Amino acid sequence: MNIQRIVRHLLVTNGQVKRAFPPSTLSRIEQAIKASEASHVGEVRFAVEGGLDGVPLFKGLSPRDRAIELFSHLRVWDTQHNTGVLIYLLLADRAVEIVADRGIHAKVESQEWFRVCRQMEEAFRRSDFEGGVVRGVETVTGYLVQHFPSNGDDSNELADEPVLL
Repeated sequence: MNIQRIVRHLLVTNGQVKRAFPPSTLSRIEQAIKASEASHVGEVRFAVEGGLDGVPLFKGLSPRDRAIELFSHLRVWDTQHNTGVLIYLLLADRAVEIVADRGIHAKVESQEWFRVCRQMEEAFRRSDFEGGVVRGVETVTGYLVQHFPSNGDDSNELADEPVLL
């Protein structure tokens, strides 16, 4: 049990999340996702969580494990071409995780997703939350366009708006 991490998570407020992601930033992220999905058959979701609480926090749930939980909960895996991608930010840890469904994961190596996460985290360290997420979406878009370009018959299978938890 990491006491510093527990305290950090318990001290993150909804106000801090809303300051980092005001409505204008959320709108810009949603527009970036819409633009992204117009160019490929994948689905992109972005979720941000201020901090963990309760049992997950005290059991030391990792950002990766939480991202996998949300990948399932948000049904990112439930797309026609198995090309859903979740970009998850755990604000208290300033940790980014990308979980990709098996269709795109088979085409893009794990170290590429890792690189995107670290670039986003670097932007977040400078408090550039909007820029970090938008650039992350754009990079993910590049992979999806490369491997799953639009076929002109793509429907929007998942919501585009960011999820605040």
